[in-house]
Amino acid sequence: MNSNMNEYRTNTCGELNIKDVGKKVRLAGWISKIRNLGGMTFIDLRDEFGITQIVIQNNEKTEKMCKDLTTETCIKVEGNVIERASKNTKIVTGEIEISADNIEILGKCKNILPFEPTSDNLSNVREDLRLEYRFLELRNEHIHKNILLRSNIMKTLRNKMDELGFTEIQTPILANSSPEGARDFLVPSRLHPGEFYALPQAPQQFKQLLMVSGFNKYYQIAPCFRDEDPRADRAPGEFYQLDFEMSFATQEDVFKVLEEVVPNVFSKFTNWKVDKGPFIRIPYREAMEKYGIDKPDLRNPLIINDVTKVFENTEFNAFKGKTVKVIAVEMTEELPRKFFDSMSEFAVNELGAKGLAWCKLDNENTLNGGISKFISDTQKEEIINIADAEKNSALFFIADELETAQKIAGGVRIELGKRLDLLEKDVYRFCLIVDFPMYEYNEDEGKIDFNHNPFSMPQGGLEALNTMEPLDILAYQYDLVCNGYEMASGAVRNHDPELMVKAFEIAGYKREDVEERFGALFNAFQYGTPPHAGAAPGLDRMVMLIANEENLRQVIAFPKNKKARDLLMRAPSKVSPEQLKDVHIKLDIDK
Repeated sequence: MNSNMNEYRTNTCGELNIKDVGKKVRLAGWISKIRNLGGMTFIDLRDEFGITQIVIQNNEKTEKMCKDLTTETCIKVEGNVIERASKNTKIVTGEIEISADNIEILGKCKNILPFEPTSDNLSNVREDLRLEYRFLELRNEHIHKNILLRSNIMKTLRNKMDELGFTEIQTPILANSSPEGARDFLVPSRLHPGEFYALPQAPQQFKQLLMVSGFNKYYQIAPCFRDEDPRADRAPGEFYQLDFEMSFATQEDVFKVLEEVVPNVFSKFTNWKVDKGPFIRIPYREAMEKYGIDKPDLRNPLIINDVTKVFENTEFNAFKGKTVKVIAVEMTEELPRKFFDSMSEFAVNELGAKGLAWCKLDNENTLNGGISKFISDTQKEEIINIADAEKNSALFFIADELETAQKIAGGVRIELGKRLDLLEKDVYRFCLIVDFPMYEYNEDEGKIDFNHNPFSMPQGGLEALNTMEPLDILAYQYDLVCNGYEMASGAVRNHDPELMVKAFEIAGYKREDVEERFGALFNAFQYGTPPHAGAAPGLDRMVMLIANEENLRQVIAFPKNKKARDLLMRAPSKVSPEQLKDVHIKLDIDK
């Protein structure tokens, strides 16, 4: 008998078997199914651990006992374990059932449910309805297992970080505003009129301060808050990451931790093949050239090649004066014209391309179809050589300004991989994107801005900041990528106050701005700061990948919808005038 015996249950619904026949037991759980077969009523009783069948002999006594039973009602059952006449080999408890002597309703359920939580396909139910009744959706076995998986992954991460000598330290939630790539969530102060806290976009400054404080290696599973537009692979408003930082560490030291921790977790919770370290290192500019994106899916074998020089003297107007990219796809079978037309429509409508040129290379190395008439024999040979194109290949061309051509080619590569089913199956492919540019040009504001993390160390240090063109400066910044998703981001940190001032100066900040906005960090850097580096794998995305889900909402207990609303708790919501008065705020919005 289970050692956790109490007045509600002696066993869970997933542990009794043929060896328990003859025992008197108590079970508690939810009714998944009720079947009245005249002389007997059968109930499938469910809890987190499994399902046990309950059998009730229909008579005057049991009629009253069963009168108010409905699916999803929570009940306690007392009775004897008996052997089932018709066994169910699909479940652990399928050889036995409980002959009920007494049933007690613990929690009544309404007769009409908004949806059936045990359904095998909840995707047929409108998502906003499922999120409004998330407590019901979480009873679904598939979703429920995702949340349990998340819990186990968190335990494994903590155990591994402890094993590697990291110290778990919590950092504040009420913090200061910091420019880290997104809008802040602001919290007004009651005690300090007109002043605001900001929820941290990441524990960036705090973890660096911990390094200044003499802690050797820090980590936490940290909540982060960013006011960003939602998307399938990004939770709106808040997300969690395994945040870690190390003193006296280089970029390679961080990579070793990532290569130790991440494959360990993936291998434990999946039967897919998992890349082991060392992971492939790909410089950012190479990633943009070969894959058109800084988070390439290495399961996709397609490579983007540059053929701009091949067409530098072309008279073909679509390519004249443009950066030209080509993707060669070996055709295992002849692709019909409608495939090429459909890809062109996708490129134009979904990627913003002006068009998608194409042609075919047949078994005789002859070009035909599409733009083949605009390509000379000499150009054809150069293209075949550059793109390493095989016979019976399709060639897709993208022509535009450099960055636009890269981006569109990247989108075309991804779509071709999906439509032609080219992605390697049942495998997690990791790579590290390195050598990110320190700065980028902000078209909207017409100025130089940080490309990645503003607290990163520029390669070449102060000399690079003083002598190089800002857009040519690289940083010790890196991302860990898995199957086309950014899994982690990190950097070697800038720990020199003068170098910090210069780095921010190039991005348009004055020394006073740095001292005011990052006062604690700037001040701490005056008192013997060790070199330090770190990274932060995203927990939500890690669980999503291991669970083989395509949407983060499937692995978060209480997610927000596509419009960043919590439909269960009805947040955000209006507050009373008294609450606004307490924090010294008057609203100025259209009524």
